Amino acid sequence: MSLSCGARLGAYEILSLLGAGGMGEVYRARDTRLERTVAIKVLPDTLAGDPQFRERFDREARAISQLTHPHICTLYDVGEQAGVAFLVMEYLEGETLADRLAKGALPLDQALQIAIAIASALEKAHRAGIVHRDLKPGNIILTKGGAKLLDFGLAKTGASAIAGTALSMLPTALADLTAQGTILGTFQYMAPEQLEGREADARTDIFAFGAVVYEMVTGQKAFEGQSRASLISAIMLSDPPPIATSQRLTPPALDHVVSACLAKDPDGRWQSASDLRGELQWIAHAGSQASARAPVVAGRWRRERVAWASVALLSLLAATLVSVARFREPAPKVELSRVQIAPPGGSYTFTLAPDGRTLAFIAPSPGGRTRSVWVRKMDSLEPRALPGTEDANTPPFWSWDSRFVAFQAGGKLKKVDLTGGLPQTICDAPLTLLGGAWNRDGVIIFGDGRIMRVSEAGGVATPVTLASPAFHFFPSFLPNGHDFVYLRYVSPQDSGIYLGSLDARPEQQRSERLLETPLMSTYAPSLDPTTGHLLFMRDGTLLAQPFDARRLALAGEAVPVAERVGIFLLSAQFSTSATGVLAYRKAGTTLSRLVSYDRAGTAVRTVGEPGAFWDVALSPDGTRVATNVDEGRATGGGISVLEVAQGVANPFTFDSAPDGAPVWSWDGHRIAFVASRLGGVGVYQKGSGSGGQEQELLRPTSALKLTNDWSRDGRSLLFSSRDPKTKSDLWVLPLTGDGAAAGPPVPFVRTEFNERQGQFSPDTHWIAYVSDESGRSEVYALPFPASSGEGRVRISVDGGTQPRWRNRNELFYVSLDGNVMVKDVSTGPAKAGTPRVLFAAPFQVGLEPDSFQWDVAASGDKFLINTPSTASEPVTIVLNWTAALEK
Repeated sequence: MSLSCGARLGAYEILSLLGAGGMGEVYRARDTRLERTVAIKVLPDTLAGDPQFRERFDREARAISQLTHPHICTLYDVGEQAGVAFLVMEYLEGETLADRLAKGALPLDQALQIAIAIASALEKAHRAGIVHRDLKPGNIILTKGGAKLLDFGLAKTGASAIAGTALSMLPTALADLTAQGTILGTFQYMAPEQLEGREADARTDIFAFGAVVYEMVTGQKAFEGQSRASLISAIMLSDPPPIATSQRLTPPALDHVVSACLAKDPDGRWQSASDLRGELQWIAHAGSQASARAPVVAGRWRRERVAWASVALLSLLAATLVSVARFREPAPKVELSRVQIAPPGGSYTFTLAPDGRTLAFIAPSPGGRTRSVWVRKMDSLEPRALPGTEDANTPPFWSWDSRFVAFQAGGKLKKVDLTGGLPQTICDAPLTLLGGAWNRDGVIIFGDGRIMRVSEAGGVATPVTLASPAFHFFPSFLPNGHDFVYLRYVSPQDSGIYLGSLDARPEQQRSERLLETPLMSTYAPSLDPTTGHLLFMRDGTLLAQPFDARRLALAGEAVPVAERVGIFLLSAQFSTSATGVLAYRKAGTTLSRLVSYDRAGTAVRTVGEPGAFWDVALSPDGTRVATNVDEGRATGGGISVLEVAQGVANPFTFDSAPDGAPVWSWDGHRIAFVASRLGGVGVYQKGSGSGGQEQELLRPTSALKLTNDWSRDGRSLLFSSRDPKTKSDLWVLPLTGDGAAAGPPVPFVRTEFNERQGQFSPDTHWIAYVSDESGRSEVYALPFPASSGEGRVRISVDGGTQPRWRNRNELFYVSLDGNVMVKDVSTGPAKAGTPRVLFAAPFQVGLEPDSFQWDVAASGDKFLINTPSTASEPVTIVLNWTAALEK
């Protein structure tokens, strides 16, 4: 039956006919609910009336709908209206591979890219127990986002290979459609077992895949005949001519791969699409190791002055990368190129794209008020900030195809397309997210104390590991895309790299430690997909240890790669690509300075030496400042107390485990702080002078905590604690007069949103804090003590963070664009006036967005601000870095 323009099938409005064939019609339609264009496939009456066919159709359509993959056309919906059964599919714009092949063979690199994508799609389908059975160029569409596999219309999940018994989905391509009651598939791409009517399995798809790859590379069909009988005879008895007979520069390894795909006996073929994909990736990366040499286009030296890099160096780097990535010509020796990656302002973290051609890093936004995600292509003279990525604060990571960058901002994990557009939210994520990875199946994993997983399409993140009694961060996928390595941090002496799997339940993850280290590790693939290296840090040196990706085990001795590599918190300053590129930065990077400002915004002086600071807390008398200093040790920084007048820093904590968030007692005699102890985070206090023993106020637990403020009457300690269900919450710990815990902590504000950065008013009757309930950070005030949100007053107008309440009359905070704001609260927060701008100042934003990057003297006329430094170590780019391991 035909549908007219404007007709409705449920919520779908028909826009136009795309094509028609013996098995039905395909329409372009509009989803009126979601306002998106879709493809509607309408089943013909002859098939829809068969009860057995309809039962299998419904069951298998549900199975195909589970195949979420970047290279598989998505099934959105299945429906029926007035006896018309229909499927709702992703609408794709582009040309089919068949149309493209009508113009001739594809360039080798393009053919390999398409082949890898389709092999990945088949791998996903076969893992789900689904065999396509009609793979051909007409069922592959080439879009701007890459190749997509269409039409599981003849797919099976264990049914017979005879038509009429297992049809499930109508093919989109309308040429060469098979009819009911005939052998399934299109003859020129059918395996011998299909022609004989025998059972089809995954290896049947691999045969068709080989025929498609052969045609892409040569421009000729693998099997041809003047009649159906002669075509069947060719498939059953003949082998196609070697690819090299028509394409002399084709890698011999590719000819071998295709020949194995086209073996007559299924046992002689590749046995899995996963292995097939791995071989194709090896060929794509191997270059001249798998083929005859291709000519290399020489780079052109250009010499112009730029602010932070020489064009000559970039041209050399770009030319070398082009020769490696485009022409697959490995560098004959290790080549080092030193470039200044980050713009002025200091970037503390960066990540190399899988293709090795782009760096993503977090750095001050244009204007310097917040931080954004920046990208820098190796062959470009300028980095660029990605629009909409403001407030990004944790290390970014890449999609497997180097197209998207994922990052955390505002309590959300987001992704942004480098080709354009604003960021899209993937899921809720903690304010501190350390490390992430993205596999070819569209699964994202990230570390927030546990390893979490979520679909690239978005949804609710679910745990893959159980964190307690350790914290889990920095996952890195292994070649199979299901297993991964990650850091389990307990203490500097009891931490390491462990194996995890998407296929295991959280409580069933492996407990054997691969490697002892308190820092992140990354898996670096090699040309051989079965082997690679684990890159990790030890005593300031970056090491590479061989890793068997099949046995999931270390396979040799560790070899030094680079010395004096920088460390920040639990992360090391290095990143690798899948193309043999290594980026690292040496220790010594200066991230920030403590600068004193007056009320007019004039910088008065720098306190102490520049360094890597976060958490800033002035003593009540303004003579000292407690701050967390990253000293380059393996687990991050410790707390130091600086004398403001002399600028001399004295260590306050000495444990090798990380500690931070210092807050002063009302009299300045004690400092409370959080520290990692015994596999958890606890709250402690000790005297602010030299020496003294720390006293436990709150025993360590798996919940991440930060101390916020100590009430002026000395009876309450305010801290934030993170919960998987309620995110960051504010708690109050009762104290005795001498600073000991007087009872268990009680919640002050605990909602589904993030509440953080609490501050007591001088009279202890109010608490100012930050919440993202409105969708952005705003400053509020609540009466204290309080058991609910009643009486809450909004302080900020257009967003705000880091409130500081230093006298009875004024409440200060930082606006989202980096201004120091003040609000008159002399009549009480409920009757307070409109906040006004005092001055603009650059604020350093660290990995811990809950921390305070500034403080105000009790008088309200002096401000100590942690500001970004302009000094930064350059990033070293190493091409073909594994060649150094052979020396």
